[in-house]
Amino acid sequence: MDIGEKLRQLRLQRNLTQEEMADRCELSKGFISQVERDLASPSIATLTDMLECLGSNLQEFFSDKHDEKIVFSESDMFVKEDEETLRGTITWLIPSAQKNSMEPILVSLDAGGQTQEMPPHEGEEFGYVLSGSILLHVGTKRYKVRTGESFCIHPAASHMIENTGKRPATFIWVSNPPTF
Repeated sequence: MDIGEKLRQLRLQRNLTQEEMADRCELSKGFISQVERDLASPSIATLTDMLECLGSNLQEFFSDKHDEKIVFSESDMFVKEDEETLRGTITWLIPSAQKNSMEPILVSLDAGGQTQEMPPHEGEEFGYVLSGSILLHVGTKRYKVRTGESFCIHPAASHMIENTGKRPATFIWVSNPPTF
């Protein structure tokens, strides 16, 4: 861990100059500069004082917790193409979504394509059809879902989706908890 750079970033986030921070911590501006450039190492007591002046503490400062990523680009997404059984693609929109409480995917089914049958499970599933139409199977019931329509199920029965139309269908499918 680069302590000096991390301290510098904290100072800049709070819009403090080295001189202002030195005054608050009762240290010299030169010492602050040396610490930020890793030319000097503060004692634990001095580091604790510096962090308090920056609105932090030792635990937060040394935590490996990284900022949570909010926005994901196409390069972050994982695409699985399956021409044999699915006859389409599944795109995992959020990397590592299995660790979250929901898992959104984008599914494109060619005409005649279908998803795997999923067994009953706890939770909820939501879907929104972006283009085409799909046939939602829940147990022995069938539901036609068209462009601009959505569905929400509590999957107490086996379920799957198929494209019985003549053109591709694309839909967002979100499962809570993750099951895909």
